[in-house]
Amino acid sequence: MMATAREGNKAVLLIVDVQVGVLSDAWQADRIIRNIAHAVERARSQAVPVIWVQHSDANLVHGSPQWQWAPALVPAAGETLIHKHYNSSFEQTELDAELARLGATHIALAGCATNWCIRATAYAALERGYDLTLISDAHTTETMSSGSGVTIDAECVINDLNAVMSWLRYPGRRCGTAKAEAIDFIAA
Repeated sequence: MMATAREGNKAVLLIVDVQVGVLSDAWQADRIIRNIAHAVERARSQAVPVIWVQHSDANLVHGSPQWQWAPALVPAAGETLIHKHYNSSFEQTELDAELARLGATHIALAGCATNWCIRATAYAALERGYDLTLISDAHTTETMSSGSGVTIDAECVINDLNAVMSWLRYPGRRCGTAKAEAIDFIAA
């Protein structure tokens, strides 16, 4: 079964899991936060809707200090908030319905964590027929141990997803990357 490509060119900016506990050990968090803030400013200046996704689970307890937004990244009044419990921002949330309400066809994606929620959300968006632009310098994760003594370097994970999103092809959909300073939501 093939996803239906969405007609039109209406962009939204989707900011995923930019929360204190998620960013605390993230690679180059301060730089990434600045880049996300820049993308948010660009979207707002072009009247592009900004949708904020906030994760909670046993390790990121709803309402806890770790669950809160990073202080430099706070939704503006009237911007949509989506609460999720799974890696994909689409799983058991109102995101798809909100995107349909807005008439969105193109998602610009930024946030955390690259190897979990950003990757899952990117693939889910493409599988649902949306065009996707991953903001290549506005997502991050932490370096991890695989449990078998292998270290998975955060910078490599980020570079990997940027490369994949530059090369990935789906029928009738566009996928790519752009830097925060260069993203043009109108031309997306």
